Amino acid sequence: AALLLKSVTMSDSATLPSPAAPARSSSSWEFWGRWLVVPYLLIFLVFVLYPVGYGLWLARHPESYIKLFDDPIFFRTAVNTVVFLVVAINVKMVIALVLSGFFVQTRWWIKALSVLFILPWAVPSIPTILSVRFMLNPEWGVINSLIFRTTGLDGPNWLNDPTLALTFSMLMHIWKSLPFWTLILVAGRLAIPAEQYEAASVDGASNWQKFRFITWPSMKTLYLTSTLLSMIWTLGDFNSVYLLTGGGPADLTHVLATLGIRYLRLDQVDLAMAAIVVALPLVLPLVYFMMKRLSK
Repeated sequence: AALLLKSVTMSDSATLPSPAAPARSSSSWEFWGRWLVVPYLLIFLVFVLYPVGYGLWLARHPESYIKLFDDPIFFRTAVNTVVFLVVAINVKMVIALVLSGFFVQTRWWIKALSVLFILPWAVPSIPTILSVRFMLNPEWGVINSLIFRTTGLDGPNWLNDPTLALTFSMLMHIWKSLPFWTLILVAGRLAIPAEQYEAASVDGASNWQKFRFITWPSMKTLYLTSTLLSMIWTLGDFNSVYLLTGGGPADLTHVLATLGIRYLRLDQVDLAMAAIVVALPLVLPLVYFMMKRLSK
């Protein structure tokens, strides 16, 4: 009996799979996984780390920042940047919040209208912004031609006034990026359970009370995170200003993103990099607060 039990045990142990096989398969997957990450790391190194490191190296001299702060255009640019961020971003996000309540409806004509609404964000920036610039031309632009035909008076030079030029740049930014953030907030509204609104309707709640006690508490984190992310992206956006006004008139509508381009055109690379580096005190706190909110 003992010999029979021993032979059965030996035969069972011989039929059991080897524990080294899964380990060998796992190590093979790990090997190929590491090799597949290598191209991404090379791209990240060449196109992200190297440009950032080289830019910081070019902007390493304190003399560059002294020359930058002595330039009167820099102070005006810093003010323009703050105004652009505070006004354009908040107006855009408030309008996006309102429009998200409109486009979340299920009527067929609203769905058809949403296709047209998304076009400004979908089409490229260069032709759209240049088209608006041509429309605002004081001599042969569509707007001034229409004013002359209806009133017999010459229209104003819209982009020759710094305040008007910066205002049109902010309107251009709002018009171009509003559809994207509206879609983000529409997605946030659709994630709210419909049962909450049904229960509120049964209790006799008004539309404002539904928004105040259901919609806003559910979307507050998304709204604030989107606002912070929009500020970060807008700090690096030079299309709305550079393509519309070119920083003019007299370099009075520059923002930090376009000021670096101005110095590059003047062959002052160190000042261009310094103008970008001074934006870091604005960008890093925004990144910190955004990541802090996302980690909650």
